Amino acid sequence: MSILSKFSFKDQAFKLRENAILDAATAVLGSKGYDLMTMDDVAGAVGISKPSLYKHFKSKEELVGEAMIRLLDEAIEQVAGLDPAFSAVEKLSALLEWALRVRLQGGLPFLPSTSPHVRDMLMRNVKYMLRVVKLNRQLEALVKQGQKDGRLNKALPSDAILFSYYARTCDPAVEYLKKFSKMADDDIVQHMLTITFSGLR
Repeated sequence: MSILSKFSFKDQAFKLRENAILDAATAVLGSKGYDLMTMDDVAGAVGISKPSLYKHFKSKEELVGEAMIRLLDEAIEQVAGLDPAFSAVEKLSALLEWALRVRLQGGLPFLPSTSPHVRDMLMRNVKYMLRVVKLNRQLEALVKQGQKDGRLNKALPSDAILFSYYARTCDPAVEYLKKFSKMADDDIVQHMLTITFSGLR
């Protein structure tokens, strides 16, 4: 085995472990929230020692920041992969469906709306904020196009529509419908999409 392939294997193993750590952090955040989550929780979920965890991420803030950055990268990839033939509203609907399914499978909402501490921490994270700005611009353009097409209410400010759309990605109704109404994931997604784009009438 050459020195190059040894380093390549080592790099791949390091990256695989890092992804496993981010998966574990996402799961712990989803169940316990940021304030109650500890680095011990994440290390235990991955099955590694805390010193090994700190080789990848120096702090809980850095770890959570990277988990949120990965989620935003996935959202941006989803937007890029949408069918160009879709209308603006169809693209918004497809992206919201993806986000809801991420939630239902134990993922995180786009917006860390439940913790002011997390919000403040992420706003200081340049890598995170650059992705937020990019995704926001893309979705704002879709909202405005949807209004122009007559598919979204032109009387509403585009920001009101956009932030209401974001709110659907972290709506607690998703958990309530799953836990208390015992609804299947597909039904929850369909009901949430209908409420978002057709209202309650």
